[in-house]
Amino acid sequence: MIAKELSKPNVLIVEDEPSIADNIRFALQLEGFTYDWVTLGNRALTLLKQESEIFDIVILDIGLPDTNGLEICKQIRRFSTIPIIFLSARGSEIDRVVGLEIGADDYLTKPFSPRELVARIKLRIKSSTSILSSGFAPYLCINSEKQQLLFFNKQVELTLYEFGIITTLMASPGRVFSRDQLMESVWHTPEETYDRAVDTHIKTIRAKLKSINATVSPIVTHRGFGYSIKVQG
Repeated sequence: MIAKELSKPNVLIVEDEPSIADNIRFALQLEGFTYDWVTLGNRALTLLKQESEIFDIVILDIGLPDTNGLEICKQIRRFSTIPIIFLSARGSEIDRVVGLEIGADDYLTKPFSPRELVARIKLRIKSSTSILSSGFAPYLCINSEKQQLLFFNKQVELTLYEFGIITTLMASPGRVFSRDQLMESVWHTPEETYDRAVDTHIKTIRAKLKSINATVSPIVTHRGFGYSIKVQG
């Protein structure tokens, strides 16, 4: 396994044809990306379940020796929102539509240009990590349109108030928000809410994040002042 470097995207290549995998690996190396290469779909599934936080995107061949890439994609989508780009020799419209409908982010037909693949990889990684600000660590991101928080590429189920709190904090990384400021930002009728409700929701958010990764705690408590999101660095 190649350890993920924070400054370099890490790609999981799932491809059983060595010549195609070599072309992909060479193109990624030219861009300074790191990668892991496996030839079996079930091996990729195991890696993603055990170490999903080290990968930024999956390049997934549909025709694999042990299983169908479509099925692997379905299983990945049960626990992860990591971007997936399909590779396939089948390029009909219906094939592309099916691939996208079951959860892939992109679909590339063989033979393909490695440079085009790298361009699509960059686009999908940028899209999946588009966050409210670049000032905090990239393991935490929000998709406002879907009202979704991702922590190490895993979705965090939040209530309306929890989502409002984390969104407010992430909008200004490093800024300390008092309880009153968070209440004014999140609650429609803050005067009817006890300030300790903020503490309760923060505690719940932390517990949900800890269940995904217990070693990283992005929310900082400033005793006597309030809370902030940890700034990267």
